[in-house]
Amino acid sequence: MIDLPSSQKNKIQTDHTALLGNARDLIDTHVLTPANLLNVLALYKEALNLLWIGFYWVDRERLKLGLFQGPVACLSIPFNKGVCGKAWAQEKTIMVDDVHQFDGHIACSSKSNSEMVIPIKKENKVIGVLDIDSEAYGFFDDSHKEGFEALIVLLLKKELI
Repeated sequence: MIDLPSSQKNKIQTDHTALLGNARDLIDTHVLTPANLLNVLALYKEALNLLWIGFYWVDRERLKLGLFQGPVACLSIPFNKGVCGKAWAQEKTIMVDDVHQFDGHIACSSKSNSEMVIPIKKENKVIGVLDIDSEAYGFFDDSHKEGFEALIVLLLKKELI
């Protein structure tokens, strides 16, 4: 079990503004979209010491795996199943301190202990989710929620998602 020391967690809380600026600087509209997205995902994975970060896209009644950084992942997730499917169904961000206590959790990696999933909307319809996993229990807080939601706004503005 990995728990972050409070001092490290507080440092991470203040990094989201800088990370968003770094992400903005990384994006090059003359480069293919996948390269831009992979660079941004790698930036966040490394800066926050995440286990996994990536996209799942709505395809009828399932979420299908998109670009990601981290260990191998589930290819498809049903509507309203697991943290990703629940966030899609409820159309709201879900933060889970201990995924092992989440009813119906889909374990793509046994190393994942906490998770946050943010729905991505276009024209008031969920088109996908940003899924973020950590090896640390209780990793995600409101500063992460706000930071990752700001990242999604940036990616939508830049028309990368």
